[in-house]
Amino acid sequence: MIPTDKKCLNILILKILREYTDEEHCLTQQAILGILHSKYAMEYDRRTIKANIDSLRDLGYAIERTGSGYYLSDREFDDAELRMLIDSVLFNKSISHVQADRLIKKLKQLGNAYFPSKVKHICHLQALQHNSNPQTMLNIDRISDAIAGNKQISFTYNSYGSDLKLHSRRAANYKYTVSPYYLVANNGRYYLIANHSHHSDISHYRVDKITDVCILGDTPAKPLRTLPEYANGYDLPRHMAEHIYMFSGKGISITLRIEPFILDEIIDWFGKDFIITENREDSLTLELQCNEEAMLYWALQYGQYAEVLKPESLRSKLKAASIHIYDKYNKQ
Repeated sequence: MIPTDKKCLNILILKILREYTDEEHCLTQQAILGILHSKYAMEYDRRTIKANIDSLRDLGYAIERTGSGYYLSDREFDDAELRMLIDSVLFNKSISHVQADRLIKKLKQLGNAYFPSKVKHICHLQALQHNSNPQTMLNIDRISDAIAGNKQISFTYNSYGSDLKLHSRRAANYKYTVSPYYLVANNGRYYLIANHSHHSDISHYRVDKITDVCILGDTPAKPLRTLPEYANGYDLPRHMAEHIYMFSGKGISITLRIEPFILDEIIDWFGKDFIITENREDSLTLELQCNEEAMLYWALQYGQYAEVLKPESLRSKLKAASIHIYDKYNKQ
């Protein structure tokens, strides 16, 4: 409940301006008086309203005056920023419908009274793909605490069964123990980048497939620099570009020949950290770094327009996969 004594008048006027104004919707002093009366049963005169608005301006609040009244011109988030935040929740596959709905309602409250009409697409929330793991938000919180505290964690890692529910990938009581380093978003899902205690490299874990996270308070995380591959440092953006489907394993040098019109797709998937070694009218030859398993899937997806030239081992895998696919569709 908001106090309604005179000492809180500044706060109430600021709240009214936040809720009911923007550049296209201004409030006169008389309109502000009307809202104070109808919502808070408070009676003042126009001079008091002006004095308090001037006081708020002196305190640094961006309250603009036009011929049609006052409006608050500077907010924590403008409408475009709020729409982007809401869409990032709406299309995030890592959180449940319930969690997404709760987050979106909180974000909508950061806008003014006119903002909901600009995000009507949110009504389709239930039709979009979200995960069913209710622990996801708790997982993110606990993993973040472990990373900040430089502690190892343990958890159960799951896969979906034919009943469309999560089940432990190993024995029911088996726990993965890892040193967590980063939480990243990729293709609408959260992944944990970590080192498994039994290995000397980096692994990726889908956060929405993790349950029962426990911070091991007495066990410090293994420093990333102690892993042989990262003794000279770790470049997260480069790592993400080399692991486009979040398969584990180091990146290798790959040579591609592509049709020029899919260069946009190359940049979307791999960024701009590649070299064009040959530029012809009908083709481009590129050199880039990528995880071999990830490139196998990518090349199958774009096989009509891209050819892997090197390494030969990857060409052999693609040839075998292509023959297997051909045989499936060539059955009489």
